[in-house]
Amino acid sequence: MTPQQAADQLNGNEYNKEGSKELFKAMAAAGLVAIWGASDDLAEIRGAVDDEVGAQDETQIYFTKEGLPQNDCDEEECPYFARLLEKAATITAFWNSDGFSWRYETDIPHATFIIKEDGTDYCRGIVFALADVKMKGDAP
Repeated sequence: MTPQQAADQLNGNEYNKEGSKELFKAMAAAGLVAIWGASDDLAEIRGAVDDEVGAQDETQIYFTKEGLPQNDCDEEECPYFARLLEKAATITAFWNSDGFSWRYETDIPHATFIIKEDGTDYCRGIVFALADVKMKGDAP
């Protein structure tokens, strides 16, 4: 499965019925991640990563080739974690922008899809492969 194939299966689905367990399981097996907006303060993440993160306008969501970075320190202001975030790839969430409640931008190669709410465009989400995530400073 490619990011475009996954995006094609998500495209046009209704809010709260974005995709099936089977689709997300197939995406996980292929190392693919989908991100779309929920409510007015969440980014839903499914596929090779199954999580949600709080989001507001211009929230940065960080990714490594392994997924969402994890803070292994006991303190919130861990310098090691801060250095990891400085190198991680980013996805920016935009609220109420370009005709969507949510949309996402990133330098990670990706495919896009539209989630509907009551038949109208609600969110423009993205699908990408974790293998395509490049850390800042990595060779091209």
